[in-house]
Amino acid sequence: MTTQADQGGFPGAEDLAGAFIEHLGLEFDEVEEGRVTAHWTAAAHLHQPYGILHGGVHCSVVETLASVGAATWLGDRGKVVGVNNNTDFFRAVSEGDLRSTATPLHRGRSQQLWLVETLDDQDRVVARGQVRLQNLYPTA
Repeated sequence: MTTQADQGGFPGAEDLAGAFIEHLGLEFDEVEEGRVTAHWTAAAHLHQPYGILHGGVHCSVVETLASVGAATWLGDRGKVVGVNNNTDFFRAVSEGDLRSTATPLHRGRSQQLWLVETLDDQDRVVARGQVRLQNLYPTA
């Protein structure tokens, strides 16, 4: 994985872990200021009652990748928090490998907007979302 840790960006790969990310099964492949990619697997523990991937899982992946990208870009100047997540679901998925990619649409002084697309193993768009994040700067 590539990170911006050496240039004062997002703290690093060791911080991209935790129980929730592990539960989702996210494996980060690339973490740069302008792009975050991860792969993961649609599995039964992520299904809703009808046996397909829960929409909240897609929203969580979208928010996670956008937040990592936004934090990497902002670096040690501050922190970011999501203020809106809008995710659309295009194709029901029950199992298989998925790839998600986050790219910035806007990176401003006070807010950022990131787009995240998830593709299945046949390169079809499964879900697409965008997250608006607020940049929070330390007070003097």
